[in-house]
Amino acid sequence: MILTTLLRTWLTRSFRPFIFRGRSAPQGGKQSLKLNYAAAENLGLYVHIPFCRTICGFCPYNKEIYSTQAAAAYKAALLAEIGLVGGVPSANGKKSVTSLYFGGGTPALMARDLSDIIQKLREYFVITGDIGIELHPDDVDTATLQTIKDAGVTMVSIGVQSFDADCLSMIGRTYNDFENKIALAKSFGFSVIDVDLIFAIPGQSEQTLKNDLAKALQSGATQISTYPFIDFTFADNAYKPLPSARKKRLLKSILAQSGSLGLTRTSVWTFALKGTQKYSSVTRDNFLGFGPGATTLLKDIFKVNTFSVSAYIQTVSEGTLPTALTLSFTPRQRAAYFLFWSAYGLKIREEDFKKATGRSLSDMFGLELALGGLLGLFKKTEEGYSLTQKASFLYHKIEQVYTTAYIDKMWNIARKVPFPQKIVLK
Repeated sequence: MILTTLLRTWLTRSFRPFIFRGRSAPQGGKQSLKLNYAAAENLGLYVHIPFCRTICGFCPYNKEIYSTQAAAAYKAALLAEIGLVGGVPSANGKKSVTSLYFGGGTPALMARDLSDIIQKLREYFVITGDIGIELHPDDVDTATLQTIKDAGVTMVSIGVQSFDADCLSMIGRTYNDFENKIALAKSFGFSVIDVDLIFAIPGQSEQTLKNDLAKALQSGATQISTYPFIDFTFADNAYKPLPSARKKRLLKSILAQSGSLGLTRTSVWTFALKGTQKYSSVTRDNFLGFGPGATTLLKDIFKVNTFSVSAYIQTVSEGTLPTALTLSFTPRQRAAYFLFWSAYGLKIREEDFKKATGRSLSDMFGLELALGGLLGLFKKTEEGYSLTQKASFLYHKIEQVYTTAYIDKMWNIARKVPFPQKIVLK
C-alpha cells in the first residue's frame, strides 16, 4: 500500500520496512525471546481464549471450535506460559500491572477457569487496575456473570454488533434479547458495561445505527465501542463493506447521536458516559500477551505468539515461549507505533511518549505536529496534543489502510504457518 509506505518512511525517517523474524532467524531463537519487562511502565496484561461455539465469518480474530478436551489442554499450557514469562524481578518484588484483559474467541467458554488463570497471574504480578472480559451475548446469563464476578472481573464488553435483525443477518448473527442481557450485566455492578457495535454493515442506515446507540445506552451501557465492518481477505463474508464515503457519513452520524445521548468521545471509535473508566485492549504503552495469537509490546520489541493452538501447547510443553515472530524496533519505529495508538485515543501525552521512547515528542515529531497544527489536525494542550474531529476522520481512513496492508497480511500468513520464517510489512 502506497499510503502506509509513505507514512512509515516519513515517520521513521527510513526506507526500512517492519521486519518480523521467525524463531530460526538470527534475531529469533530461544535466547532472544526472554522478556525483560521489569522497567516497563503502564504495563498491561492480555490473555487470549481461542475458542468459540461457532465461527463467525466477519470476525478475523484467532479462534477454533471449542471442546472440553482442547480447553483443558490449552489451560495447562496457558498456566505454563504464564510461569515462563513471569518472575522477572522488579525493585518492589512482583511487577505491578495496570490492567488485565481477556479476549477471544469467546472467553466465557472458560469462565470456570478464570479464577485459576487470574490466581496464576497474581503469583507474578500485582494487578492494580481493572480486569475486563469480552462476552458473546449468548453467554450473558446469571450463572456466567456470577462466575466471572467471583473470579475478579470488573469490566465486561458485550459483542452485540447491532440490535437490528436485518443487519445481524448480514454478519451471520441473530437477535437474542440483547436489551435484557445488557440490563442483567448492569445489575451485577460491573464498573464498565461496554457494548460493541459494528457500523458500515451492508444495508445499514443512519437511523438504524442511531437506534442501536440509543438502545445500548438505554439498556445500561456505560461505554459504546463502534467498529467499522472490515472485509479481511481470509474472512468468510457473504457481503462487502460499504464504500469509504458511506462509512464516513455513518461515523458522522455516530458523532452526532453520541453527543445528543450525553456520551463523550474517548477514542476514534469509542464513546462513554462521563466518569466511565477507560476500557480498551490495545491502548497500553506496554503489554504482555498470553495465548495463541497474542502479542507483546515492550520498549524494544513487538512479538507475536504462534496462532496454532496445537503448536502453542506443544511449544510451551517443551519449556519454550510460543513466540512465532519478533520485530526488533528501531527507536523511530517504536516512536511511530506509540504515536499511532496514542492518536487512536485522541491524545498524545508528552510525558508518556518520553517514558515509552526515551525521547522528547517535539524532538522526534516536531515537524509533523507543527504541520498538523497548521492543517487543523492537532491542538496543543497542557499534557501534549489532542486530535481534532478533522484528524479523527483522517485517522479512521488511515487505520483502514493500515489494517489491510499490515494486520490482514500478517494474520493471513500466521493462520496458515505456525512459525513463519519472516514477514516484511512495507
